[in-house]
Amino acid sequence: MGDPHGVGIVGLGAISGQYLQTFSACPGIRIAAVADLNEARAAEVAEATGAVPLSVDELVAHPDVDTVLNLTIPAAHADIALRAIAAGKHVYGEKPLAAAFDDAVRVVEAGDAAGVRVGCAPDTVLGTGTQTARAAIDKGDIGIPTFATATMIASGHERWHPNPDFYYTEGGGPLLDMGPYYVTALVHLLGPVVSVTGASSRSRDQRTIHSGPRAGEQVPVSIDTHVTGILEHAGGALSTLVMSFDGHATQAPNIEVHGTEGTIGVPDPNHFDGEVSLHRIGDDRLVLPASAGYTASGRGVGLIDMARAQADRAPRANGALALHVLEVMTSLLRSAETGGRLDIRTAVERPDLVPLTAHADWTAA
Repeated sequence: MGDPHGVGIVGLGAISGQYLQTFSACPGIRIAAVADLNEARAAEVAEATGAVPLSVDELVAHPDVDTVLNLTIPAAHADIALRAIAAGKHVYGEKPLAAAFDDAVRVVEAGDAAGVRVGCAPDTVLGTGTQTARAAIDKGDIGIPTFATATMIASGHERWHPNPDFYYTEGGGPLLDMGPYYVTALVHLLGPVVSVTGASSRSRDQRTIHSGPRAGEQVPVSIDTHVTGILEHAGGALSTLVMSFDGHATQAPNIEVHGTEGTIGVPDPNHFDGEVSLHRIGDDRLVLPASAGYTASGRGVGLIDMARAQADRAPRANGALALHVLEVMTSLLRSAETGGRLDIRTAVERPDLVPLTAHADWTAA
């Protein structure tokens, strides 16, 4: 990357700590500026990183900022991204790309028009877990992929979150909250999605907070809390997706990909690594050693990948992929409402496989 790549962080909530930890090990990244509604928090992070605390307008205009890292709440994602793009900055944000699909389209189109890069989490799928599974599929270890299952079942975030209201209003729910990890992983494993069919339900109209000062308080539920769907991939494989806040536990694997010659077990796509298993017809189950992905990686590796991508390679955690994933999820919800199969309009290239890259190599200047 030459000189250190200057990053300006907007939003210094809990997730920012993981990004800061990743960047602290990477001399090619420099935190140039920070902005947060909590000025004391911004001053604290600035002192720890050597950054300057600024307003959002000052940050996006600052000459030392090459990329704006957007860690604000989903409702603010599009606004911050568009302001940064208008200032000529690259943008990398937490998922989702925007709270609404049309706003996400505006972000991607603005980035293309301005000639700047747009990237978006999740980058967990760039770790050795999902990437090793993909390498095995690409090598033909399971033959021709035919179908996959992806399952996330939890009893609801009110069990641990002291202010879970957002998860039960428009824009929340299990699919939009956790789905980006699973759908992004499925695109890496099986390629883009061309159509979806969905169904959804909710188990109750109120949830009880279990922790914090509001423990015992009732939270109204205005969205469906169980979503299931069928994704048809461009290559012909079908994925069955189950995202639910209406269960308690499951023995189902996070993701399994089945083929004509065997099955790949894929670890939790919310984590960077994990056990990848291969069970070929007639053979015993094997645990595969890591063969692809950024080793010992953390949140922010997608931004590093974007900063290092040359003209001949798109960033792997890119805006077009995030837009495609958001369309898949919002289309599933619309399909659940209408009861019909919906075609996906966005077309996206399957990101390049990440070669097995040691921590010392991907963090090097």
